[in-house]
Amino acid sequence: MMNGKASSPMQSVLVTGGSGFIGSNFIRYLFEKTSFDGKVVNLDKLTYAANPQNLAEIAAAFPERYVFVRGDICDEETVKKVFETQDIDTVVHFAAESHVDRSILGPAAFVQTNIVGTFNLLETARAFWFNGGSVPRPHRFHHVSTDEVYGTLGPDDPPFSEDHPYLPNSPYAASKAASDHLVRAYYRTYGLQTTLSNCSNNYGPYQFPEKLIPLVILNALEGKPLPIYGDGLNIRDWLYVEDHCYGIWLVLTRGQPGETYNIGGNNERTNIEIVHKLCERLEEVRPARKNGRLADRGISRYKDLITFVKDRPGHDRRYAINADKAKRELGYRPRESFDTGLMKTLRWYLDHDDWCRNVRDGSYREWIATQYGQFQNKNP
Repeated sequence: MMNGKASSPMQSVLVTGGSGFIGSNFIRYLFEKTSFDGKVVNLDKLTYAANPQNLAEIAAAFPERYVFVRGDICDEETVKKVFETQDIDTVVHFAAESHVDRSILGPAAFVQTNIVGTFNLLETARAFWFNGGSVPRPHRFHHVSTDEVYGTLGPDDPPFSEDHPYLPNSPYAASKAASDHLVRAYYRTYGLQTTLSNCSNNYGPYQFPEKLIPLVILNALEGKPLPIYGDGLNIRDWLYVEDHCYGIWLVLTRGQPGETYNIGGNNERTNIEIVHKLCERLEEVRPARKNGRLADRGISRYKDLITFVKDRPGHDRRYAINADKAKRELGYRPRESFDTGLMKTLRWYLDHDDWCRNVRDGSYREWIATQYGQFQNKNP
């Protein structure tokens, strides 16, 4: 078993879930912001939150270096074929069911994709890279996880560090915790050269509008309610997606096999603070009083659309990431402040009406109606 320092040539990188929000941003980051000169194979099932249009420019600009494969990470034959035909030497594993609310309504899909799918990738990678021998070819398997595996924090608790105990509180978090443990076990037991990162709440371009920031932006522009769970005081550490991609790149190029690195944004904010900030920024660039959809209803401020809804079960009160290890060992520091990242995100959604319209189809509207029910104003 080999557990020491090992580097991957990174010439054929398999990115799972590469058409989703973070995965597509990472692929764009590889091609546009790094020295990477190899091939990327994007394996994506294209479920509701994935969109191949996210990478249309990359596909056109790098036809010899970007390969898309539509497939499920739970399908053993598909994954095996990708490894063999594309000669994969590096895996960056994003593919996951990731929305907490959906995991509460339908946990089975989360167990299947996040646990069984990760196991299938690990087994396939081990068989391909070791090929029956004790000394593998150079490789790296990086697993992208979440701060939600650590559970919740009290208002005065220190942020999560890498040695914080796992205490997941939702089916989503539990399924990600299980996949983290599998990745660690494959390093300890088989010597698979794995790294793992736990990130805080991502935001930025190409995020499917079921998550708070894009949901608020698009609902506000359309004069729809801005739903906030409970009292709105749940706290998250917000990480601009390109800073997350930068952190993953540092883990791949500088990280030690077998190690876990927390990647955070150093931006703790309450949900209600996020919504108020977005409303303020929208007023600056597209005032509500000039929005016909609001004016017709006598609404002069986006903040008047804020609507408190019943809290979801098991809603963690606070997440916060301690990224000191990544800073110390990898040189990681987020490059965007919350204000600059939020403004970049807002402008992106304002400038991409077609993308927003295309992803907000009937099934998305049905999901929103199912999840939030009938909107009714109530005091928190």
